[in-house]
Amino acid sequence: MIQTSFRTHDVFNQSPPFEDVDLFACDRPLTEAVAANGGEAASDELSGFGRHWGSAAMAARGRLANENPPKPRIFDARGHRRDEVEFHPAYHELMAHSAYAGLHNSTWTAAGKPAGGAAEVVRAAKFYMAAQVETGHLCPITMTRAAVAALAGQPDVLAKVMPVVGTRSYDPSFASWWSKRGMTLGMGMTEKQGGTDVRTNQTRAVRDGDAYRITGHKWFMSAPMCDAFLVLAQADGGLTCFFMPRFRPDGSVNAIHLQRLKDKLGNRSNASAEVEFVEAHAERVGEEGKGIRTIIQMVQLTRQDCAIASAGLMRSGLAHALHHARHRSVFQKHLVDQPLMQAVLSDMALHVEASVALVMRLCRAFDEAPEDAKAAAWMRLLTPAVKYWVCKSAPGFLYEAMECLGGNGYVEEGILARHYREAPVNAIWEGSGNVMCLDVLRALAREPEAAVAVLEDFVADTKGLPGSAEAVTFLADTFRRPDGERAARQAVETLAQLAAVAALNRTAPEQAALFAATRLGASHGRMFGTAGLSAAQSRDLLERALPQVAHGLVRIADQSAGHEFI
Repeated sequence: MIQTSFRTHDVFNQSPPFEDVDLFACDRPLTEAVAANGGEAASDELSGFGRHWGSAAMAARGRLANENPPKPRIFDARGHRRDEVEFHPAYHELMAHSAYAGLHNSTWTAAGKPAGGAAEVVRAAKFYMAAQVETGHLCPITMTRAAVAALAGQPDVLAKVMPVVGTRSYDPSFASWWSKRGMTLGMGMTEKQGGTDVRTNQTRAVRDGDAYRITGHKWFMSAPMCDAFLVLAQADGGLTCFFMPRFRPDGSVNAIHLQRLKDKLGNRSNASAEVEFVEAHAERVGEEGKGIRTIIQMVQLTRQDCAIASAGLMRSGLAHALHHARHRSVFQKHLVDQPLMQAVLSDMALHVEASVALVMRLCRAFDEAPEDAKAAAWMRLLTPAVKYWVCKSAPGFLYEAMECLGGNGYVEEGILARHYREAPVNAIWEGSGNVMCLDVLRALAREPEAAVAVLEDFVADTKGLPGSAEAVTFLADTFRRPDGERAARQAVETLAQLAAVAALNRTAPEQAALFAATRLGASHGRMFGTAGLSAAQSRDLLERALPQVAHGLVRIADQSAGHEFI
């Protein structure tokens, strides 16, 4: 026991942990964006999810999963190849909770068709909240959900796997997918000689009856403990998509040999591997030679999740920074009441508000696309633009959030250092910034009339808002230029911001006007805190971001019951 005379200080003027909160109810921009895009009926469900994922227990799971990264177990004690990856129990618990909430399958029917309604919006709201707690485990969750879209190109394979994908159980056992209570799906496209340029793939596929034997390598294959993967390989007819399970039909382990796990900047809880295929068993998905067209259906959905997760990371950064500033005192004032800090935080809040409005609008387009041609065009044109702007915003945003906490933001005991390391992966994965810009240009070239219709909607939805007319003129002029690729980054950023203004104008017109004025209508500094918001505007934005009312900060219990995975 320490004697009083030896005590050198008391701990005070420190913010309490930001946990045991309802991540949905205390996020007014999210609740409004969900309601505006058709998901209001799910408010109770989302609030229950928000309370659960906002609990101290879930925060601890996220921390433990990252402090104890996965380990390769390539051989057993007697020298037999196993090619397994061992995860900390906290990782499996996170996977179980996400599966229980349907993050991997709730946008599909039991037959693998789009669920319709507001399924994409509701699922995105959950994904956005889960990303605020732990994003690494969401990689296999994302790929499992997205793989269904590609498997639609091979109905017989889809019909076999959907009964297992369609459950809300998580089964981490190393066993054949058809014997399990639930399964996850991954993918492997990238090879050493070409990341984005998958047409240079050298992995070969040789027909073997109704199946194929695949030999080659993958430089990045994320979540290598998934039960099956969609991979690209060169068949006689050209680059083709294949379904490659971890176990062969006879029950033996498939020849998917792990070489090593990547030592990554972030995404530490999730394993990413280099692998070799040695005549690995696989089934074709789609036509031979149509591999890119087949797997792009999956990629479109994973890009959507990159944007949702990045928006969630920024939301978490804002919430932790604002929570800290409300509790921390400096120079005889709470930090949040200092004019400079208030300017920074409110500018950040405005950015997050626009980002969440935009990603939820994108998800509504995904919901409507199967039945609405204009929504489908909106989705094809805006998905790469939204991914570009939202994902590339996140690293700088999270640095600013860390700075709001000072040294406390920089140490590993807090969550912001992990968020900061995590942020770049969403901009890099599934197409870097330049690839997204080129995809926007391709969408414009393929569907010029549809693109014009989308821009006309933006004109109507942003009429009278500062800078919107000029932004539309700039986009029209730039996209018509023969050397438009050189200006594509500025054009795509402007397109995304214009779409954000339009989306925000449907949920919060006052904030839409502010965002338009500060992003489209006037030039200002590149750092947060330079938007010139008034004190009243700042207070309103911060209250919307994290209301200072009891319902958003009530203590809640861990709701683990029903989330078991074995």
